[in-house]
Amino acid sequence: MTIHVGDAIPEVTLKRIREGMETIDTHALFDGRKVVLFAVPGAFTPTCSARHLPGFVEHFEQFRGRGIEVYCMAVNDPFVMQAWAQAQSVPDGLQMLSDGNGDFTRALGLEMDASGSGMGMRCRRFALYAENGTVRAIHVEEPGKFEVSSAEYMLAHLPE
Repeated sequence: MTIHVGDAIPEVTLKRIREGMETIDTHALFDGRKVVLFAVPGAFTPTCSARHLPGFVEHFEQFRGRGIEVYCMAVNDPFVMQAWAQAQSVPDGLQMLSDGNGDFTRALGLEMDASGSGMGMRCRRFALYAENGTVRAIHVEEPGKFEVSSAEYMLAHLPE
């Protein structure tokens, strides 16, 4: 079942790399915070690298100015997420989260089968806004589209 507005963010652990590899619980990431989480089908893939992540890098300070944390997630390992962040000049504070086994993706109900492209199970492209661990807005892209999960769309459609 797909997550909806009003639902709590499911409790799952993710990985990230800072000084070393860290395991972090989604409650620690979302509780007590305003967060935009956007997910991509894969690091280093065309739309993700050319448009999706760059938009959030470009507008990062606008989110921060509104007191909102920004997290990027993909079903990739944490080393790939770290390398992608470096290649894309991701600013400190924009967290790159690895859902390497797809546990969070499945808990959100947003998995997709990309086996036809040799990528296995991945996450659908989406962006959500959560306050204190509760989804306030969610925008899931139709397959092959990039319209409602961009940084610009999220900034224009954040709940007041």
